[in-house]
Amino acid sequence: MQAKPMHAVLPPVLAIMGPTASGKTRLAIELAQALSGEIISVDSGLVYRGMDIGTAKPSMAERCGVPHHLIDIVDPSEAFSTGQFREKTRSLMDDILSRGRLPILAGGTMLYFNALLHGLADLPAADPAIRSQLDEQASRIGWVAMHEQLRQIDPVAAARIHPNDPQRIQRALEVYYVSGSSLTALQQATARQPDDLPCRIQRIELTFADRDSLRARIAARFHLMLKQGFVAEVEMLYQRGDLDENLPSMRAVGYRQAWSYLRGECSYDEFVERAIIATRQFAKRQLTWLRREAGQLSYDAEADKIAARVLSDVKNFMERS
Repeated sequence: MQAKPMHAVLPPVLAIMGPTASGKTRLAIELAQALSGEIISVDSGLVYRGMDIGTAKPSMAERCGVPHHLIDIVDPSEAFSTGQFREKTRSLMDDILSRGRLPILAGGTMLYFNALLHGLADLPAADPAIRSQLDEQASRIGWVAMHEQLRQIDPVAAARIHPNDPQRIQRALEVYYVSGSSLTALQQATARQPDDLPCRIQRIELTFADRDSLRARIAARFHLMLKQGFVAEVEMLYQRGDLDENLPSMRAVGYRQAWSYLRGECSYDEFVERAIIATRQFAKRQLTWLRREAGQLSYDAEADKIAARVLSDVKNFMERS
């Protein structure tokens, strides 16, 4: 991104954040329609082609003519890193702003938001051999035991990473075995401030005053996904033959549990229960991250006329920008 001129009036960018099932997609589309905006997806699942139902990917009809970016850009057999997200998003923001339109970041992958807003530390690249060894070990002792292993190596990272988050547990262990240093030590040693963004980002947070309501929403949405054919979607991926449960795409919440069901490792009812529990745990981690952030405009996701309220506040923000 180009450095901003001194004393320049910074153009606005919106960032819509919130837990899964909070209505981020719908709000982003309504704001984009009203404000000549373009949406940049901040969702690690939406980047994958053929993963539509389980990621709650907006359909072409739902997009309503609003340009969407970073959706359906890689195959599920491929990896898409946080660094790639950051690089592509900064380029997209530049392009959208240069055309006089409003970039709207919307999604629930907090790791992506963190990289964009706070920068990235220099960490070792992925090592397929180490990952394979960790996956094999996890298959024997389970990810809870792997999390305990991480706690002994890096208690700070273990306190931050949930025992039911295998992807992050694996990455933290991988960093240690590749470099000989803990993830926390490397982050502290190499953390850097993000480059100045040539824009002013206003964060919009969707919250739930009643957490039971969020849990009910998550369950209802997953049952709707099942009716829409989620299991058949995962079965098509399963039958391809070139995918496995260790790929980042298949570790997505819901897909991981469905894959286990298709392998005959659990019953249908167990799969559904595990997927809903995993999604609720994911939402809890999202909310924990959001509580650490500052500067958001916060709204109850279940309030009446939320889009109108957000639109009014956003217009005030844009005028100040």
